[in-house]
Amino acid sequence: MRTHTSKLMAAALCATALTPVMPALAQDTASEATEADGTPETQRRFQAVTVTAQRREQNLVDVPLSVSAFDGDLLGDLGVADITEISKISPNVTLEVSRGTNTTLTAFIRGVGQQDPVAGFEAGVGVYVDDVYLNRPQGAVLDIYDVERVEVLRGPQGTLYGRNTIGGAIKYVTRGLSDDPTYEVNLKAGSYNRFDAVVTTSLPVTEDFRVGASVASFNRDGYGDNLFTGEENYNKKLFGARVSAEYDVTDTFQIRAAADYSLDKSNARQGHRLIPDQFPPFDYPVLGDVFDTRAGLDVVPQEVEAYGGSIVAEAELTDNWTLKNILAYREDESTSPIDFDSLPEADLDVPAIYKNDQFSEELQLLYSGDRLNGLIGLYYLDANASTVFDVLLATTGDVLGLPGLNAQTFGDVGTETWSIFGDFTYDVTDRFSVSLGGRYTEDTRTSTVLRRTYVGGFSEFFGGNATPIAVTSDFQGEATFDDFSPRVSLSYNVTPDSNVYATYSQGFKGGSFDPRGQTTAAPDLDQDGTVSDAEIYQFMQFDPEEVDSYEIGYKASQLGGRLNYSIAAFYSDYKDVQVPGSIGVDTDGDGVNDTFTGVTTNAGAATISGVEFEGTATIAEDMARDGDLLNLGWSLGYLDAEYDEFIDAFGNNVADERVIQNTPDWTANGRLSYDTPFKGGNLLLNTQLSYRGESSQFESPNPFLDQEAFTLWDASIRWETADGRWGFSLNGKNLTDEEYIVAGYNFVTVNQDGTFTPTLGLEGTLTAFYGDPRTVTFGIDYKY
Repeated sequence: MRTHTSKLMAAALCATALTPVMPALAQDTASEATEADGTPETQRRFQAVTVTAQRREQNLVDVPLSVSAFDGDLLGDLGVADITEISKISPNVTLEVSRGTNTTLTAFIRGVGQQDPVAGFEAGVGVYVDDVYLNRPQGAVLDIYDVERVEVLRGPQGTLYGRNTIGGAIKYVTRGLSDDPTYEVNLKAGSYNRFDAVVTTSLPVTEDFRVGASVASFNRDGYGDNLFTGEENYNKKLFGARVSAEYDVTDTFQIRAAADYSLDKSNARQGHRLIPDQFPPFDYPVLGDVFDTRAGLDVVPQEVEAYGGSIVAEAELTDNWTLKNILAYREDESTSPIDFDSLPEADLDVPAIYKNDQFSEELQLLYSGDRLNGLIGLYYLDANASTVFDVLLATTGDVLGLPGLNAQTFGDVGTETWSIFGDFTYDVTDRFSVSLGGRYTEDTRTSTVLRRTYVGGFSEFFGGNATPIAVTSDFQGEATFDDFSPRVSLSYNVTPDSNVYATYSQGFKGGSFDPRGQTTAAPDLDQDGTVSDAEIYQFMQFDPEEVDSYEIGYKASQLGGRLNYSIAAFYSDYKDVQVPGSIGVDTDGDGVNDTFTGVTTNAGAATISGVEFEGTATIAEDMARDGDLLNLGWSLGYLDAEYDEFIDAFGNNVADERVIQNTPDWTANGRLSYDTPFKGGNLLLNTQLSYRGESSQFESPNPFLDQEAFTLWDASIRWETADGRWGFSLNGKNLTDEEYIVAGYNFVTVNQDGTFTPTLGLEGTLTAFYGDPRTVTFGIDYKY
């Protein structure tokens, strides 16, 4: 811990300061099914979804892992637009659009995550699309279309999945192709001139070969306006497409190839200032509409382009052994003008470019026997992430006599990782099972950090011709981190439809180098009067973090499947927590911060415990008319998360003054669904309340940015024809028009007299980004 303390002290000298959810939820249209004895039975809504959380198809009652799963029909009926809304219906999960972006994801599960999207910081929560891990958060706010289900795995993952993730995983599973020709058109129109269109088709070319495609367009006017540029703020303009092909080479050998593309050309999402500007002669009061802004940065357009492809081959070698291979490549590029201060003046303007690419290969050997089931896997990832951004401090530069002062950062991080993992479950008896798993991982990070100071405005990356006057970082480093993470689980079937289990698992997230670190701020650790290369390396590098997770749970399906529930309690020992941050730096000692530095340390240790309770229940049948059905669904999460150790810039343990970010103590959801035959078709009414307790944006509480507890109310109505071909829906979200903060920037200190002192720039940056306001959407869909 001594080296981490030294990092912070040096910076201070320069700065001014799987419980399986029972069941997984499906909301299929009520239809006639046939039991084994041939008698018809109306299928119930909220049927259990088959999941692949253990890399084989299972009902969640049999899975001793913390999993919530929601099928595409339920997500459609609830009007879920993108992956962030999954956190409404999952306990102890936070999924939000990152600050200053439209499609970058901030994800936390059970208090573990990562909200910094720049190169060099690995996600705490993994996102998978059809078993392909997305290495970077850019473009990971996935729109919900052509989806079979979304699974949320809580707790460390690694013995069953390609990439190890310390906090959990989100699995986005697209629909497979049909043996029959299918066509589907889905149109939506609503508030803020929203118009979405999705067209999907699946065609059998031969008996063994099928192709399919989906094309989507999502469009919406802004929730607010940029009063300076005249652009809409919080608008949406996104195009997406997916194509796939499936070939049954033999009865025991299948190949699936898939590719996807997305282009987001929405306007830059700029923040809302929470305080007036702090530097004369300007006088900009706080705007009345939280979706309005005065941001003036427009040197680059907001644009995110992402694409990728995968080939999955699966061969049944024998009745017991299956070989599966997942080969994938992905690439994305983003440009984003982030106006931190959200003012016309260039006080803290940050245009940024992100470029990411990744190649991954995963080989699995799966075994399925009478009592033994499991897999052995090999995983390889070769990825590169680069970020370049200017920090234009023109107002500060004018004061210092350095017009157009610009602190530029270029960071490039390469990741090459390989691992071997395995997990097997043995049924000791018909009721008692033991699962053992383990993973060995070796991560190699290479990093280049080049930071330069310019005068004269923006650099050549952003169309400027500024002149470099200083190099404050010129760093190249490489580090290798290795780890073995075990998992053990005991499971006992109390009855054929109930299960009690206990699980221990360990999670690991590799170390790296701070991509915003300023090497000239590195400390002289041995006090010999010279900062050596070794001391610079030690300052720039941060170590891996680990978590030990313990969980017990019970889940059951009772009353003939009419009541399904699970309850779990967990405890996590979170060690060497990576804490990234950025602080202003005064390089010439005149009392004005003229640049900034990133400071990332393993300064934290935390304990996180909690409880999760989820379920569904059929409350009534045939209560108002024959064939009707009333269902209840719920989820409840509680977290007690606190730092046991947090070393500040002066070497003090300030754990009692820090909190776990993006982690409300309570999350809850309640859903009522009424389904009834109506006018020759079927009518479905849904309503839900989603509650989130108070939470903090950063480790240091902030009364302006921290969000108080709030509740969102959504409701929907859907009618579809008896044959299921035509459907008409009406969805309302946030019906009480709740205002709530999802992200923000803070570069001020609050003085005792209520005034503010800027810590970077002179106007004072304290800006917030908000969740969606009240919206109403009408939809029509047709299937053939």
